[in-house]
Amino acid sequence: MNFVEELKWRGMLHDIMPGTEELLKEELSTAYIGIDPTADSLHIGHLVGVMMLKHFQIAGHKPIALLGGATGMIGDPSGKSKERNLLDVETLTHNQNEIKKQLSKFLDFDSKAENKAILVNNYDWMSKFSFLDFIRDVGKHLTVNYMIAKDSVKKRMNSDSGNSEGLSFTEFSYQLVQGYDFLHLYNEQNCKLQMGGSDQWGNITTGTELIRRLSGGKAYALTCPLITKADGGKFGKTESGNIWLDPERTSPYEFYQFWMNTSDSDAEKYIKIFTILPQDEISAITKKHAEEPHLRLLQSTLAKEITVMVHGEDNYNSAVEASKILFGKGTEEMLKKLDEKTFNSVFGGVPTHEINASDLSEGLDVFDLLCEKTKIFSSKGELRRLLKDNGLSINLNKFSNIEEKITSSFLLNNKYIVVRRGRKKYFIIIAK
Repeated sequence: MNFVEELKWRGMLHDIMPGTEELLKEELSTAYIGIDPTADSLHIGHLVGVMMLKHFQIAGHKPIALLGGATGMIGDPSGKSKERNLLDVETLTHNQNEIKKQLSKFLDFDSKAENKAILVNNYDWMSKFSFLDFIRDVGKHLTVNYMIAKDSVKKRMNSDSGNSEGLSFTEFSYQLVQGYDFLHLYNEQNCKLQMGGSDQWGNITTGTELIRRLSGGKAYALTCPLITKADGGKFGKTESGNIWLDPERTSPYEFYQFWMNTSDSDAEKYIKIFTILPQDEISAITKKHAEEPHLRLLQSTLAKEITVMVHGEDNYNSAVEASKILFGKGTEEMLKKLDEKTFNSVFGGVPTHEINASDLSEGLDVFDLLCEKTKIFSSKGELRRLLKDNGLSINLNKFSNIEEKITSSFLLNNKYIVVRRGRKKYFIIIAK
């Protein structure tokens, strides 16, 4: 597989240094991408870089994932208007351990293949430097003129930008530290290529310049575009914040729904970037989607591929089942399978009504529960008409026997009762 050509058709190539493609054709090459472990989980904004490493490994080359234990203590000014909060060693170590588990779902770290992935931490070598050693042995090789010419630095130094707080020396030194990372990996791992987002071009080329000046060697740079949404919104951001890979932060159901809810134009772009499906298969899916857009084949294929990759087949199947519930295709058995976090995700925004759990010990008739205790119906006459039309469901089962008592046996997760009025109007009763 030609790695550069693969990135081109997938829309994942922004800038490439001359000679990079020739290098990759000549030899099994090593490349790295840096990830600052500022949280104990990756979010989907990181996935473009991770997928670049995955395609690089599939193409037969050796990927290195660099966790920035050192640079994470500083903060990269690229694309930022404020200085990032600095983290302590204990927090960073925890974050790194969790991120490694997530990366293992995308990259092969454990086989005996010549191109198995490597995970490194720049704290391992940067922590051995004293400040004086670093500015003497590394800092003297780059001029301030060279460093301030970088776009990421100029934007932060421009006081006319309105939202800039200036640039601290700590952040200014970031590109020098990242440049040294490239030099270190060049010397220790024969790593000749650094990849990253397009906002990283300045930092990456600082590394190629250091390698040229300190070792006389030739190194290369390759970046991907920053992913945007068709409507101009920021990719990966929702009203509730980032979409995380950690299921405790973002449930598999919410993760799956994020991809299902993408627009047609975004799904057509994302399926190339976030899956490893081949070009002919994606072309066929795109063509079929255009013929029957209401079936949302692009979205469902994208959501399946990425959810299985991140959360596994079982969680994907659970997310699909949970999704059916709000579309009237669910069953009580499906409801009972939902853990509380997924239940709350599925029914987020649905009106809720509270009752005392003790009210259910002897049971309530349906009129008392829905008209008196919760006021879901404004009158018994309204509820009676709905019952006559067979339009009331409790826990997704049609309810028509007015003699039947609603007891604690109806509770889901020992807490909830789901009431559906008609085909699509839901209410949640919470027993406390």
